[in-house]
Amino acid sequence: MSSLLAFIRRLSTCNNPPEMEKAPGPLRFGVLGAARIAPDAIVKPARNHEDVVVTAIAARSQDRADAFARQWGIPKAHGGSGAYQAQLPNSLHCEWTMKALAAGKHVLCEKPIADNEEDTRKMFAFAAEKNLVLLEAWQVHFHPSLQRVKELADDLGPIVNMSTYLGVWNSVFFLKDDIRFNYDLGGGALMDMGPYPINCMRFLTAHEPSVHSASATLRTEKIDEKIETHLSFGPDAIPATITTDSHLAGWGPLGLLPRWIQMVLRVECKEGVVEWSNYVLPHLYHSITVYPKEGGQWTEAAYKRRDGEGEEWWSAYRYQLEAFVDKVRGRQPSVWRTAEDSIESMKAIDAIYTKCGLPLRPTSQFIL
Repeated sequence: MSSLLAFIRRLSTCNNPPEMEKAPGPLRFGVLGAARIAPDAIVKPARNHEDVVVTAIAARSQDRADAFARQWGIPKAHGGSGAYQAQLPNSLHCEWTMKALAAGKHVLCEKPIADNEEDTRKMFAFAAEKNLVLLEAWQVHFHPSLQRVKELADDLGPIVNMSTYLGVWNSVFFLKDDIRFNYDLGGGALMDMGPYPINCMRFLTAHEPSVHSASATLRTEKIDEKIETHLSFGPDAIPATITTDSHLAGWGPLGLLPRWIQMVLRVECKEGVVEWSNYVLPHLYHSITVYPKEGGQWTEAAYKRRDGEGEEWWSAYRYQLEAFVDKVRGRQPSVWRTAEDSIESMKAIDAIYTKCGLPLRPTSQFIL
């Protein structure tokens, strides 16, 4: 009972973090796109950061921008034909990141940072030229649970195999006309879901993947709803299997009953196995179960960094924001994600699409 109450308290505080008094001259953030992810990704974490305020929201619809601003207490709302799309799709990440960098703004860009490797390289090159911070917001990289899984895997000896089936019940998570299924907007299940397992495996092995085979189930001619990929990592060719599935069947004879997400990452090592559940949103809940070859199994969780940074209820987005602000302010973040990391991630996604016989997502036609 005590663990259940602790979970409820942590989840409640994570979703409604205490607002901190702001320091003089805090970093001011403008949000491009009144997307469903925006409150959790930036608005709530900003409330709990003394050096951050969200001052503006932009959306294609002025009504949508106004409603978002009222709901979240944001002073300025920009909308209409001159503003941004209501949900900034992957295809526009490159254009608006480049425009923001050109205006001298640091950028925290939602994953995937662009439609393909070519655009990703162009964006980071321009950020370096402008001496500005550009970070791709794959928030899991900053959560303590990922660091802990790597510690455990390292303790159990060399990794010998990795696998995951990342699946969601389509009727709950994706709308019928969701931008994730529009090729021209950089859609595809792999684009949305693939960065999670790909980046986890890259981090755990400290190596880049080779893609050996991939097969896709298509939603439309160019849009994947499911892809199974076989890869290997590093000089030891550590085998791995990744399945991303945006259309899990529901329960029951007709598949009408809701089905929860499948998201367990299995890491097999020489001296045992580590299984990490809910590696996509580990701050909501997660479990890390260890099956050593010698001794009994155990399960643990890691919500706070061992160096003392953070709180048990901090979301992965809050940890990410801490690192971004540190970088902008000239401090060394406890955890950081480099340009090369984002480029290599996008390179892997491109390679998987190529193995499936599918075209890469369209390169941006924007010219600064």
